[in-house]
Parts: sequence; C-alpha cells; structure tokens
Amino acid sequence: MSRPGWRRRFVRSFYADQNDAPAVRAELGALLAGLGDGRGLNVGAGPQRLDRRLVHVDLVRGPSCDCVADARRLPFAARTFALVVSQETVEHVVDPFEAVREMARVLSPGGRVYLQVPFIIGYHPGPEDYWRFTRAGVAALLDQAGFGEVRVRLAVGPAVGAYRIAVEFAATMAGRLWPALYLPVKGAASLLCYPLKWLDGWLAGGRARDRIPGGYLAVGSKAQDAG
Repeated sequence: MSRPGWRRRFVRSFYADQNDAPAVRAELGALLAGLGDGRGLNVGAGPQRLDRRLVHVDLVRGPSCDCVADARRLPFAARTFALVVSQETVEHVVDPFEAVREMARVLSPGGRVYLQVPFIIGYHPGPEDYWRFTRAGVAALLDQAGFGEVRVRLAVGPAVGAYRIAVEFAATMAGRLWPALYLPVKGAASLLCYPLKWLDGWLAGGRARDRIPGGYLAVGSKAQDAG
C-alpha cells in the first residue's frame, strides 16, 4: 500500500471515523433498508462505495465514482431518485444552500434526504473548506430547500469535538516548534486521545450537548406534491 493509502486508512480508522458512529449507522441503515429496489444518489461520495443502489457523484474521478459533477449542478433530471445521501460534503461547497436545493430537485416526491455536516473539525480543504454548521444551521439548510419532517440529531457529540480539538492543538503546537512534526504528532495524538471518544454517548445526552459536538446529521422528506 502506498504511503497516502496508509495515511488515508489511518485517518478513517481513528481521527475521522465519524461515518462509523452508531447514530450514523442507524440512520443510514434504516434509509437504505427502506430504499428497496429504488435508486439513490450519493453526493460527494469520496473513495468508498456506500451502496450499489446509489449513483456515486464526486468532483474527482475515482474507482467508486460513477459521475464527476459539482453538487450545485447535478446532471440528473428532476424527480429521479428516491434517496439522496450527502456525508460531510456541503462544507466544501461555496454555496451549500444551492447544493441542498439541487438535492431536493433530483428527489422524487416523498423521497428522503440524509445530510451529514461537521461542527468541530479542523480545516480540511478538499479542494476547499468553507463552512461549519450548528443544529439550527442544518435545519435551515433543509428548510430553505423545501424539505419537511426534518429531524436533526448529533452524528458525533461533545467527546468527539473535544478529541478533535485536543489532537489538532497537540499537532499545531509541535508543528510550530518544527513543521515536520505536525503529522507525526497528529498521528500519535490521534491514538493517545482516542479514549476521549468513549464518553461520546454519555455526553450526548446532556443539556450542553450542542456546545462542541463533532457534527450533526439530518433527515428530511420531499413533499408528495412537490415539483
């Protein structure tokens, strides 16, 4: 495996394992189970294929990418898909409101959208990184696109937020002393601080859960009579 492959695997296994969080697995599992033989769309799919029934769209061609496109200009007819999934993508779009309206456009009436966004995470351009979202911000993204029956919940909670801050702080301090130390210290801190994440389920039940969560997920429905 190449060095970038090693790095990607390490990041997905430790630092950025939010897509394996219990809340994410539960919500996506239920939506995919309900899809049946229908077709869905994964906007900003990245290198991993989520489900064979989803058309995987990304800005960069890769082994799991079916279509290269901008999230603001999806090359599909209106009312095409029964499900649209977007995991930590709209923070990279200069106009996330427009991107979510595009997701609504390509959904069939009664279709569902799954939107996952970060709140506490370090700057990560891919190709650029513009936004972070509160609980109210996620709801506003879906509301302005006409989605109803919107549910917003924590994808990863305050313990993950604290973990990310601790790891980035340690790596940034080391990098300030010697730039070459940034990545090695970030890797070491990702491992050493990992037990913080075990507190996530407990802290997510507290009244202050929205102060420093790692991120949110939201599920919304397109109205049956929508165009």
